[in-house]
Amino acid sequence: MSAEPTQADAAKPAEARRVQARQRGEAVRAAKRRPFPWVKAAPWLYTIGLFLIWEASVWLFALPQYVLPAPTVILGAIIDYWPTIWTNSVQTLYTTVVGFLMAVAGGLALGLLVGWSRFIYAGLYPLMIGFNAIPKVAVVPILVIWFGIGDVPAILTAFLIAFFPIVVNVATGLATIEPEMEDVLRALGAKKLDVMLKVGIPRSMPYFFGSLKIAITLAFVGSVISETIAANAGLGHMMLAAQSQFNVPLVFAGLIMLAVEGIAMYALMAWIEKRTTGWAHRSGMAQGN
Repeated sequence: MSAEPTQADAAKPAEARRVQARQRGEAVRAAKRRPFPWVKAAPWLYTIGLFLIWEASVWLFALPQYVLPAPTVILGAIIDYWPTIWTNSVQTLYTTVVGFLMAVAGGLALGLLVGWSRFIYAGLYPLMIGFNAIPKVAVVPILVIWFGIGDVPAILTAFLIAFFPIVVNVATGLATIEPEMEDVLRALGAKKLDVMLKVGIPRSMPYFFGSLKIAITLAFVGSVISETIAANAGLGHMMLAAQSQFNVPLVFAGLIMLAVEGIAMYALMAWIEKRTTGWAHRSGMAQGN
């Protein structure tokens, strides 16, 4: 025998609707109170502001295109010459990434070697500083004599210019091991190799991944330097050809593409750093808070 529905039972759906409406209202009010993400929007706002000021300055001072083209003119050049820009951008990205990967492998290995022994550090560090002080544009002609015009000089130039910061940062990370910790570990029976593997390498990883962000941008510099001197393709070669034809908008289009590629690779290195060594970033300033 079924019971008759009571007045309390009939009021339950209405009460549930009121609860849901109240929850929706609270969610809307919370969304309105949520502050605007200025930090995340800052790169876009600053970039848009830069281009607006650039555009306004060109029109305000009536600057000719062969002096400083407006961003809208550069955008038109990117659209008109897109097949050429795309082909040369891929070429520059290829030589940069290959040289950068070589610098990562060689820089990590040499950084560990330099940090392993004070004797090796004292012997190699002055040589590395001296070689790094040599302008890489002066090395490109030698690379052309050895390997000819093509991809190899651009790859090696990217490698040479990105190599030094990785070595220095890895060696610095190993040098931050406290002597007291080494004494304790050796007292517990750890050998020098154990200290290096268990403490030294993990300690140097934040320095290593931090150096990748610097090295990838320097690798672009090395590739473009070589492409402007001895290459048949690449953004550097394209900009040099455009300069000889006084096609200044195309020159600036190449610069914009270089900036886009550099920012993209830098963001990738920052993402890898955050995923691998996020535990090392404890400061609110480092995290952008």
